[in-house]
Amino acid sequence: MIVFGKQSVLYILQHAPDIIEEIYFSKEIERGIFNQFARLKKPILKIDNKKAQALAKGGNHQGFFLKIRPPLSSSLADIKMMDRIVVLCGITDVGNIGSIIRSAYALGIDGIVLCGVKNIALEGVFRSSVGSFLHMPFCIVENALDVIATFKDVGIKCLGADMDGESIERYEADGRWALFLGNEGDGLGRKIMGKLDTILSIKMREGFHSLNVGVAAGILMYGLKG
Repeated sequence: MIVFGKQSVLYILQHAPDIIEEIYFSKEIERGIFNQFARLKKPILKIDNKKAQALAKGGNHQGFFLKIRPPLSSSLADIKMMDRIVVLCGITDVGNIGSIIRSAYALGIDGIVLCGVKNIALEGVFRSSVGSFLHMPFCIVENALDVIATFKDVGIKCLGADMDGESIERYEADGRWALFLGNEGDGLGRKIMGKLDTILSIKMREGFHSLNVGVAAGILMYGLKG
């Protein structure tokens, strides 16, 4: 897995150097920073601009690249032992996934479940999560209904989000819970909604009826954490 961009690369250097496999630079690097990488005793390679653009797929790499060991997913059996979980159903935009993971990590969520996604660009999730993806347990499950059944079997309350639900301001979370969030276009499907214990909403003013899913997730997680 290739990670690029100065801030992303330096974050890994400071917080997770053990996952670094190779280091690539496409420009001259400050001596102090170079020496920090050299102390890792990992291969350091100089690459040309053409190779750099190919690795970054046109993104702003700033001359910094790492080949890292990709984060390993947990199992649903591991996640179901947790107390505060967020389940993303059909959300495929890596920017939204990353921002939700960043908020989840900051707000003390224990784990993330991704449903309805076959292939996910982990590099993009890492960048948009500002590195917090490295510290957040996650698993990928094809069917959200399987997740609901598994959670209910162990006493986890399954909560959803929809504009017609109960206001998060009046809801008092207790015990173990999992918050299910749908994508911005379709939200949570009917079958999923029908299996959830409680549907929550964010009451809005000024004629607005919806929020970006990343923003809504942050508000709901903050309201539930107690």
